[in-house]
Amino acid sequence: MTTARTLATAARVLRQLRHDPRSIALMLLVPCLMLFLLRYVFDGSPKTFDSIGASLLGIFPLITMFLVTSIATLRERTSGTLERLLAMPLGKGDLIAGYALAFGLLAIVQSTLATGLALWVLGLDVTGSPWLLLLVALLDALLGTALGLFVSAFAASEFQAVQFMPAVIFPQLLLCGLFAPRATMQPVLEGISNVLPMSYAVDGMNEVLRHTDVTANFIRDALVVAICALLVLALGAATLRRRTA
Repeated sequence: MTTARTLATAARVLRQLRHDPRSIALMLLVPCLMLFLLRYVFDGSPKTFDSIGASLLGIFPLITMFLVTSIATLRERTSGTLERLLAMPLGKGDLIAGYALAFGLLAIVQSTLATGLALWVLGLDVTGSPWLLLLVALLDALLGTALGLFVSAFAASEFQAVQFMPAVIFPQLLLCGLFAPRATMQPVLEGISNVLPMSYAVDGMNEVLRHTDVTANFIRDALVVAICALLVLALGAATLRRRTA
């Protein structure tokens, strides 16, 4: 794995995305639009928006990055681009790191836009630092990128890539504590939620929502999300083959 090859891969992915305005709009604008709609859905109850807005600030980027990354990477696999690249002196680590870097840069822009909108336009009231909120939103977006890279290996079409969303994202959405405290769930479901990364993403956002200082729980939650993203990226590298389906 070399820096030059990783950067070259990232630059190629960004050039391709530049010619795909729909994907850029999905990544950058849709999370902001969802937060905007959510704010005015609860227009008569600002405290409700404050209680769930922070959690959704992390969930929306994760979902959009998962969708865009899985579909974009699948196009590379099915078109034979990945097979041609792997026939060159380009390691799997270079390829995955390049994709992660390219989509990670977009995740930074996405998370910054969504966090800025929530805090300074929609009036999301948080006790902690906005920078901590941005950090968790960025880690969530990177986790969505990693999951998208990974599941693209198991889909044969863009439709199948979208079908992975109910299997990978929806269970985490239901069990992450957004709709009910995880401690009140049936014990088996609580145990499952304890190993799902989105649960720690929501917990991290809630720590920023309630505490002025960086807490031990926040550090744990951020580390779990980051480690899960790195682990899934490693699994994504393992799915790359010299011959594509």
